[in-house]
Amino acid sequence: MSVSVERFKAISPSEFFYRNKELAGFANPARALYQAVREFVENSLDATDAHGILPNIKVMIDRDQEKENVYTITVEDNGIGIPPHYVPQAFGQVLFSSKYILRQTRGMFGLGAKMVVLYGQITVGRPVEIYTSPIKSSRIYYFKMLIDIRNNTPNVLERSSWHKESNWHGTRVKVSLLGDWSRSKSRIVEYIRRTALIAPYATILFRDPDGNTYIFRRVTDKIPPPPKEVKPHPHGVDLEMLRFIVSISKAKTVKELLMKEFQGVGSVTAERILEQAGIDPRRSPKKLTRSDLVKLADTLKTFSGFRRPSADHLSPIGSDLIELGLKTMFNSSFVKAITRKPTAYEGHAVIVEVGVAFGGKIKPAKDPNDILLLRFANKIPLLYDERTDVAFKVVSGIDWKEYSVDFPSQIAVLVHVCSTKIPYKGVGKESVADVPEIEAEIRRGLREILRSLRTYIHQVRRAEEIKRRAYTLIKYIPEISRGLAIIGYDGNPSKGIEILESKLFELVKRKVNVKGIRSVRDVVVEIE
Repeated sequence: MSVSVERFKAISPSEFFYRNKELAGFANPARALYQAVREFVENSLDATDAHGILPNIKVMIDRDQEKENVYTITVEDNGIGIPPHYVPQAFGQVLFSSKYILRQTRGMFGLGAKMVVLYGQITVGRPVEIYTSPIKSSRIYYFKMLIDIRNNTPNVLERSSWHKESNWHGTRVKVSLLGDWSRSKSRIVEYIRRTALIAPYATILFRDPDGNTYIFRRVTDKIPPPPKEVKPHPHGVDLEMLRFIVSISKAKTVKELLMKEFQGVGSVTAERILEQAGIDPRRSPKKLTRSDLVKLADTLKTFSGFRRPSADHLSPIGSDLIELGLKTMFNSSFVKAITRKPTAYEGHAVIVEVGVAFGGKIKPAKDPNDILLLRFANKIPLLYDERTDVAFKVVSGIDWKEYSVDFPSQIAVLVHVCSTKIPYKGVGKESVADVPEIEAEIRRGLREILRSLRTYIHQVRRAEEIKRRAYTLIKYIPEISRGLAIIGYDGNPSKGIEILESKLFELVKRKVNVKGIRSVRDVVVEIE
């Protein structure tokens, strides 16, 4: 009897995602076209607003004239640009990124742009083209390249540079891939619209394959404060992260390590932690055994004396910009937004923002499950998998009658979650998991705004009832005036009618305090 021998081999990250492209959101041509636009736009926004630059972004999709269902996507920004020596890895090495730091960014995995290049390469076979000019550079750099999938390395086919004659800085990327515009059109247009909503300080030009041009001009010059890089919070550190920190730290003692490498740890706190872990504060971090590291990691997770995580590394939109975006998009009669105070999830700071728009151009929702829900995570619009998102769970579970909202109703709810650790349900980053801390913050924020909405609705209803009563009174003024004029103005009843109508009309207006009604005749004509 012969026994077969299992063969073992390793594959590179790019080969893994080549085989499992669905994990990154490239499940079919329609989803791939949408995902490609999204990844490049996110990179452009991170290269601009995170550095205090008002974004000017151009997105163009062109049909291939020779091959059916092949599209060329070009995205250009006015960001900080990419240093030329980093360009090959930035577009040709999966899991290579500038975003592996403790600071909020739209991207998280160092995967997005590379997956677009990879998908285009395996479906169409054409190289990606990159033009970039760093913000203080006098040159433009050009690269044409593919990805060596087996080795996860960039394969640069062409490179050149030339002196630039304009003051442009930023990056321009051009890639061809298999897509389905007819099925992805609505998603892509909506993605651009919602990006403009959450970033009203950006100007975005989008030209689709049909030749239609959409221009979303900035309506404010105010940019949210850029996030700052911070040290890790002790509650968010596990054993492996602790070992890595120890390996790269230059601290001479364990006490110094805790004070230098973690946020919110002073001399007294460090000594209390080490006393609880049973480790000598003067000991060299390099000489800690695995058992010591396990004790220290466990102590860091359970120690109760830490301050809440700093939120300096986060960049929320801000209630004023959210309200401005909602007003610009919907022209609603009621708009309100709030930014919740930072909370913590697994040692990572989280900020939740909630906005509500009522009335205006919003399509009426038949029931709570049909409400227009605008979901964002780290300023990224989330359009897929809505019903598995924590925000949908909260919105659909609200007792809307408690807030005087009757369906069908013109209402939209915006939820923005920002953190260095968004608990996405997949690599495609389209749905946020129902983490209790985040769910509670969304619910508190939404209820706070809905209490204001309830007050507004009651005010509107009272105003409508007052107006209805005023109309009821005013419509009888002509008849009463005629009767009184006949009795009191024997000589000139027509003049008496005019005087009486005016006086009675002013009396009603004073009593019911109705604004906007100009004359008795206007009311009579409107009623008729």
